[in-house]
Amino acid sequence: MENTTHPQCRELVALCVARGVHRVVLSPGSRNAPLLIAFAREKAIEHHVVVDERVAAFVALGMATRSNRPVALVCTSGTALLNYAPAIAEAYYRHIPLIVISADRPDEWIDQDDSQTIRQQGALSHFVKQSYHLPTGCDNAAMWYARRMINDALMQATEPCCGPVHINVPLRDPLCAVADVEPAQPAVVEAIRPSAQLASSDALYFAQAVSQSRRVMILATMLQPSVALQEALSLLAQLPQVVVLTESIANVRDDNFIPTIDRVLTVIDNSEKGDFAPDLLITLGGAPVSRMVKEFLRTYAPQSHWRIGNESYIIDTMQCVTHKITTDAASFVSQIAPLCRSVASDYSALWREREIVATALHNRIVDAAPWCDLKAFSILLPAIPQGTVLHLSNGTSIRYAQLFDTPQVTASYCNRGVSGIDGSTSTALGASLVDNDQHLLITGDMSFGYDAGALATTLATPRFKIVVMDNGGGGIFRFIKGPSDLPELEECFEVQRRQPIEGYAAIHGFRYFKADSEEALSSILPQFFAENDLPAILAIETPSEINATILRNYMRRARG
Repeated sequence: MENTTHPQCRELVALCVARGVHRVVLSPGSRNAPLLIAFAREKAIEHHVVVDERVAAFVALGMATRSNRPVALVCTSGTALLNYAPAIAEAYYRHIPLIVISADRPDEWIDQDDSQTIRQQGALSHFVKQSYHLPTGCDNAAMWYARRMINDALMQATEPCCGPVHINVPLRDPLCAVADVEPAQPAVVEAIRPSAQLASSDALYFAQAVSQSRRVMILATMLQPSVALQEALSLLAQLPQVVVLTESIANVRDDNFIPTIDRVLTVIDNSEKGDFAPDLLITLGGAPVSRMVKEFLRTYAPQSHWRIGNESYIIDTMQCVTHKITTDAASFVSQIAPLCRSVASDYSALWREREIVATALHNRIVDAAPWCDLKAFSILLPAIPQGTVLHLSNGTSIRYAQLFDTPQVTASYCNRGVSGIDGSTSTALGASLVDNDQHLLITGDMSFGYDAGALATTLATPRFKIVVMDNGGGGIFRFIKGPSDLPELEECFEVQRRQPIEGYAAIHGFRYFKADSEEALSSILPQFFAENDLPAILAIETPSEINATILRNYMRRARG
């Protein structure tokens, strides 16, 4: 069958298939023509074409996040590769497997004023697990070397801790030549994974520590959905000495968990915080969203802090880590949970009682609030249909979501690896291409405008919906201590203009909805969620002047 005449490219694609890569995001170019041909003609890999490389990388990130499988990216030479950097950094800190494949000029043409030529080797070295540079030759020695590196790259992406890798492919002319070639027979190096299980003696040691502690806190932050982890945590949460706190993107749920950490912490006075502090802290997942829980645990440090994760380095967010347990969260908790025993303690009851108080006060504050972001979220979040996949942008969207419980959503995601506002729309769009669920993105107007290129991909389906909190841009800076006190707040931090959201919708084929009051939002949400002919955008206009004041007062409240 006809394919590119470049054997390295054929070998690379064949090894991707063999190693379980099912999706690739391609960006047009000339130097990467052999790679485009090889991937486009491989029927075992689903390919999507996205012109903007920054958007393309975030689309791939969303695909890999939602599918929990590696996704490949292909770009041409030059600055195209650099546009991948924000999404690759996010993938690195979230341990998401992306296979970055960049075409390049042959080595002798680097720094020779040839077009679209930069120093690509190692360009992403700080944000990938490993960088590889394939040989340009195709003799037996060169092909053996190429196969070895490709195998290594694809292994590194998924073992033992997932993450992005970069394969740089220098290519010589002719670039678009095709010929009848035999299908590649890839030499796959099989990876044998060692057991992720704890030794029986270690599992018993950790279980005994839980059984002997009167105040055990499990903090679940950013996690992939896992039935095994949820079931094991539910078993632990039945113990009177254990409280399980979950953030909005922890993707574990049980009636015994506390899913609104910030809401509860706001009704614990400083004078009593010591009573709520744990003796043993167990943390699972990625970077915490809640500043309040970080400040609480840094101030009231536990005697022991177990950090569970496959990272190769120590993560000590709370500045009190005592044990680094290198395994995945589901494996660890599933092993120790059946071995743990209850101890006389009112620790779980103490937190649950305060959760009831916090919920009642939360409801009173929300009911009394005027039209603002907080009021809008109180109407929007409960209205999300059952089974929706929820995506949240950084800034105020994820912070407001922390204050509400959304048990009806299938899963919740946010780019909290490096917490940038770039790529939120593209990531959510990529995730929506993986399954047939309805995907909803709630984003701020600055984040929406920053990633407007995602709308131009034509990949959106009627299952993809966007809510834009149109509050004048930069509302988070009125809330964050520091920028909010500066005279330059309005000039340098806030956008001070409304995004042309309706124009974006019209240009890119989205159905447009708008709400600027409590009544309008309640009325329009059923129509918005019922739209099934076109992807849809809902702009929720709120007054920027009072949003931050109301949120700040909410966070500062204390139990009366």
